[in-house]
Amino acid sequence: MRETEKKLLEMKNTSELMLDLAYSALLYYNRDIAEEVVELEEWIDFLYEEIQKAALTRYRETGNFDRALVFMKVADAIERIADAALDIADVVLRDIEIHPVLRQSIQESDTIMLKRPVHKGSFLDGKTLGQVRLASETGMWVVAIKRGREWMYGPDENVCLMGGDMIFTRGPEDSIDTLEKWTSAKPS
Repeated sequence: MRETEKKLLEMKNTSELMLDLAYSALLYYNRDIAEEVVELEEWIDFLYEEIQKAALTRYRETGNFDRALVFMKVADAIERIADAALDIADVVLRDIEIHPVLRQSIQESDTIMLKRPVHKGSFLDGKTLGQVRLASETGMWVVAIKRGREWMYGPDENVCLMGGDMIFTRGPEDSIDTLEKWTSAKPS
């Protein structure tokens, strides 16, 4: 796969994560998650510019206008999706009053979205999601993992968590304490 195609795929995956995080930030009124959307949108903007430059360079080299146009149009559509996710997260960041129907659905939900760091030496550090059976033991599903600037979307049971990872989970509110213990530096 060429570098431009990899960047386009990364844009697509990132925009999907952004939408999930933006809706979660709004539904659970979580400012930390909304701020992640802002950071991801900046990354999308960078990738978007890189793809545009690469498409134009490739066009100059090959003369294949149609291929360059397709890359630019798809990248533009993905960038607009990322902007829409940012608009959703912005409601939380600006502390805008949400519609009463949405507020009622939030109050009826027993699910929350959390962002938690995995500390070195914690129970989760160095173990796969399958080993710790996080979902079955706590009810919390790992939606995404941020490792440095890299993101893993919808990680499976074979993904190994490492100290320094930031995990994004969704599950019941009564699982917060267990998740906090499992991610803390002093496992109990």
